[in-house]
Amino acid sequence: MGVDKLDTVRKLLVKAERAATGAEAETYTAKAMELMARHGIDSALLAAARPDTDRIGPQRIEMQDPYSAGKARLLGWTASALGCRWVQHGAWGGKVAAVTVFGHASDRERVELLYTSLQLQASTQLVRVRPAWPGESVAAYRRSWLHGFAVEVHRRLSSAEARAAASAAEPAADGPGVALVLADRRERVDRAYAAAFPRLGTARRTVLSGSGFAAGARAGERADLGRGTGIDRGRRRAVGA
Repeated sequence: MGVDKLDTVRKLLVKAERAATGAEAETYTAKAMELMARHGIDSALLAAARPDTDRIGPQRIEMQDPYSAGKARLLGWTASALGCRWVQHGAWGGKVAAVTVFGHASDRERVELLYTSLQLQASTQLVRVRPAWPGESVAAYRRSWLHGFAVEVHRRLSSAEARAAASAAEPAADGPGVALVLADRRERVDRAYAAAFPRLGTARRTVLSGSGFAAGARAGERADLGRGTGIDRGRRRAVGA
């Protein structure tokens, strides 16, 4: 994504975060989502013609408590929606030490930009949310809330990417069509990922007891979307997706 386009997305994020009403924020959010997805397609087409401009590689991002596992899922599912793979490091006891995002440089750039904004939005709301029932654990409620937030963000991002791909689906006169470019792009990421992380463990299914999922999903629906190889032998391990 060009620097000017990246700056436009950042400005849309700021406007959405400062919007006076929910409807106004949604307008900026929709514009940011559309711009981010469209330029993901542009970057893919450019890289198809000039592969050296968009190399595949890793980017490790440290997770911070509280709710590091939920933040890791938010980052990972954002990454997967935007064409990347991801690896959790030090996943144990409901905590995650870090996440490696693996993919093309332009997609990693999009992931970092979005996650930085989404993590801030989620954290700001997390400190305020409370369960409806006095007897429910606040921490459990917040973990399930963050899970719902991440699920809805992933759904919206995946839909935006699919719409952008469909709108640009006309075959190019001087090269492969968008569908072939994107399929080849993901296949190359998958091959490089498998070579870089040949011995990953399998992540356990997330089971959360709190009742905050639906409220978190509603927050995710409103969120601004424009803004070592192998595993350790000990308890702290890396898992991938």
